Amino acid sequence: MGAQGWSEDGRRSAANHLPGATRKLSLPEMIGEAAEPLPDFDDPAFGALFDRFADRRVVLLGEASHGTAEFYRARAAITRHLIEHHGFTIVAVEADWPDAEAVDRYVRHRPRRTSAEPPFQRFPTWMWRNTEIAVLTEWMRGHNEAIADMDRRAGFYGLDMYNMRGSIAAVLDYLDRVDPDAAATARERYGCLTPWQKDPATYGRSALRRGYAECESAVIEQCRALLARQADYAQADGESFLDAAQNARLVASAERYYRIMYYGGSESWNLRDTHMFETLENILEAKGRDAKAIVWAHNSHIGDARHTDMGAVRDELNIGQLCRERFGRDAALIGLGTHSGTVAAATDWDGDMEVKHVLPSRRDSYERLCHDAGKPRFLLDLAPGKHDALRRRLTEPRLERFIGVIYRPDTELWSHYSQAVLSEQFDAYVWFDETEALTPLGTEHHGPGVPDTYPFGE
Repeated sequence: MGAQGWSEDGRRSAANHLPGATRKLSLPEMIGEAAEPLPDFDDPAFGALFDRFADRRVVLLGEASHGTAEFYRARAAITRHLIEHHGFTIVAVEADWPDAEAVDRYVRHRPRRTSAEPPFQRFPTWMWRNTEIAVLTEWMRGHNEAIADMDRRAGFYGLDMYNMRGSIAAVLDYLDRVDPDAAATARERYGCLTPWQKDPATYGRSALRRGYAECESAVIEQCRALLARQADYAQADGESFLDAAQNARLVASAERYYRIMYYGGSESWNLRDTHMFETLENILEAKGRDAKAIVWAHNSHIGDARHTDMGAVRDELNIGQLCRERFGRDAALIGLGTHSGTVAAATDWDGDMEVKHVLPSRRDSYERLCHDAGKPRFLLDLAPGKHDALRRRLTEPRLERFIGVIYRPDTELWSHYSQAVLSEQFDAYVWFDETEALTPLGTEHHGPGVPDTYPFGE
């Protein structure tokens, strides 16, 4: 689909020829008719509404912002239900592997890695270090306590690749235990990255001025060396090998990511989402043929990029597209959206978290259609054969709002809206008309009786 497909004339022409365009019902009224009301988060009926996706290999749960409490609560309720009733054992999130691995050790009752730093100390700390995630991790730990088989316990895994420093430390810690000679070699190979470990983005700037081939080949060789000895290492410490191998892959991917991000274009985005998708594949493979995963990531990652201007105009792909291409119907892509309220976000990268007011959605957006449907919270099933007349009406491209960890209301149209085709982008859409900012987790929340191994402890 070319960029011309998103022109004003093209949209008007498509709308005039859509089946059902002459129906007496307005589009918001059609949405209201198809909307399935959502009960309270703690009501078992909430999770049960998503039984229709229980047979999928991968269920991807999105969010329209990284700082909205209702999005986290909804995903947690769906996650608990799929784990408890449908055998899902993988919770894979848009977070760095070494940070998530510390949480995984806690929820699966694995030994704590003594050299590990407390997780989620880097910007944006509130994205995973918040009260909603704390409640979910406590539930997962309690659920897993009665399950003797480690492989059947529900695990918490990171898909992202920003924490290069933590990954290097994890690889070295593992090799120190199972192969000290290999650990010494790894330290030499990773040495070229040492000056940039605390601020890896500066590596990209340096790579434009200096030769980077030596460093690139070193980190790739280290990844290959670790994977080549998989059988030997797995025999010595099988449970930890997945952690070490994925950290080695992360360092290799991160080296390339921080180098190419300064060239601009779609390559850095595509590298990051491809890395996250391949990490998901590696986890599924490690857990076995019957393993099923729940993915938490932003709508921009889990909605099929081919049906947004990310793919149509900017040649970007994402996890949702790759999952559909790999798993077909065995992947369910579920977006979440809101009209107004508050959100936890910063004004600039590495800035302080603020509670910001979310502007009411634009009149030419999908969010405004959902708001005008008049239902405060609902599930909209977009599967073919479910509401086909509505799906056809929703194929007219419209604006959709994307708020990440940065929110700039003053430039919202240019900073946070993008064209999309909602009915092709997602298999279902979860709506909350008014939402509130999530609550970051500080040390004041660690009350008496909290275990020493609590994953967010200092």
